[in-house]
Amino acid sequence: MILNQFFFSRKTQSRGFEEDKTSEKPLRSVAKALSWRFIGTADTLLVSYFVTGAIGLATSIATIDFLTKLLLYFFHERIWNHIKWGK
Repeated sequence: MILNQFFFSRKTQSRGFEEDKTSEKPLRSVAKALSWRFIGTADTLLVSYFVTGAIGLATSIATIDFLTKLLLYFFHERIWNHIKWGK
């Protein structure tokens, strides 16, 4: 299972990221997740404002959206980093 490989891979435990040139470092995944989420959150904020007409509610929606999708994207990237297909 992919999650099992992600969390318990012998490759990950035995070699550091410096030695593994085929995968990204977690910090790069965080930077990519943050940059994408700023773009996505701006979109969510604008759409929420146009739909609700209330900036406070739109900000709340955008904040929750930012946090949940940031975490989802990070783990999505880390799991895909362990999939050999397409590399």
